[in-house]
Amino acid sequence: MHSGSYMPKLRSTEPSKPHARLEKWIWLLIYGGLFAFVLGFATARIDAVLGWSIATPGAIAVAVGVVLIYVRSRLKDDKQ
Repeated sequence: MHSGSYMPKLRSTEPSKPHARLEKWIWLLIYGGLFAFVLGFATARIDAVLGWSIATPGAIAVAVGVVLIYVRSRLKDDKQ
């Protein structure tokens, strides 16, 4: 508590994790990429060019997400 203040400092104003934004992007890329890959794979039965043009960026997004998991594991945490 600060002197002269009767309200305690709230913990919710501080970020819970130092790399939360990176983790959000990791899982967004992985799940979004998997969704696009499955959607493209299912579409490829009807129209092969359209299906693979949807599935390929989805697979690339999953691969980027997996690489970012490795990058995140190598980052140092600020709080120790």
